Amino acid sequence: MTDQCRSWWRNCALDTDPEMRAIDILEDDLQPIDAKATKIRELISTFELCHHKAERWVTNIIEAIGKEESNKGLGTRPADHQHPAETVWQNACAALSAWCAGCPVDLLDQVIGEIPAAELLNSIGKRSRLKEWQIQRVIEKIRSIIHWPQPANDPAVQYVWLVLNVGDYDATSLDQCPERYKEHKDFWLQTVSTTINDTENGDETTLSLGFAIDMLWPCHWRFVDNLQFILEAIGGNCTPATSFAACGRNINLVPTYHRMETICHTLKKFCNPSVPEEELDKNLLAVLGTPSPVKKWLTASLDKTIRLQMHPPDKMRKMLSDLANPTWYTAPQ
Repeated sequence: MTDQCRSWWRNCALDTDPEMRAIDILEDDLQPIDAKATKIRELISTFELCHHKAERWVTNIIEAIGKEESNKGLGTRPADHQHPAETVWQNACAALSAWCAGCPVDLLDQVIGEIPAAELLNSIGKRSRLKEWQIQRVIEKIRSIIHWPQPANDPAVQYVWLVLNVGDYDATSLDQCPERYKEHKDFWLQTVSTTINDTENGDETTLSLGFAIDMLWPCHWRFVDNLQFILEAIGGNCTPATSFAACGRNINLVPTYHRMETICHTLKKFCNPSVPEEELDKNLLAVLGTPSPVKKWLTASLDKTIRLQMHPPDKMRKMLSDLANPTWYTAPQ
């Protein structure tokens, strides 16, 4: 038996399982829930295991549970503080923009991550109008995240999805060319129908180039590798050297995977003292402090959210596979 899950679970599941239902009952028993606990639960609902700062994100949430309040969240970073990763994103946009403007690749001195921009851009190969159009979409996708949040209708930072029709809690595939791309409908169709060979959890699979561009998140821990994957495919190499990892895809490659297993075991121990002592982080237990009904609800919610992201439910995996795999795609009318 399954049923639609509460909005709290929007970042990890489509349907409620028995364990989630039991956690929801903990929530119901706490009503009314105060604003501080609600804010912490919202932080859990926005957590993404594939984020390049995922471990720090989890630590912030655990500290918030222990203190029973939080001043963390989106938009709380000082305006004059730039994270080092932003330099990588900006260099990527600068190098790609220079390529589109016709700058010779060997004259570019940017470094994207640890890879010289020239090395990445050489994989694009001989220039063409199609490739220029595709690279512009890549630039728009990166810039749309760098400049977030800005008005959705600001053309300077707007990205129009190529393959995905994204809602608040789910995504479906488009069945026709978006209005934005009608002038270059042939370029759009070639992009979304280009099949890239890939591996997922060690198994051979495929995905659409359009889907890969849609899922190129600068904040992803594997951003540079994902960018290389896309540029190689644009250049005609549809069996890129690296695997594509994004939002539940190849999640087992996340560098913090085993650390997250330890964290989940520690969170379980906090809620249930009978859990075995091995693989615990006692420092985190100390941070959580004395158990309370609110803390147990929040801790159980965080544990379940992480585990669902580490092991996506079959329905979620199928949805992502259907969106990524071009075999579902039919030519637009």
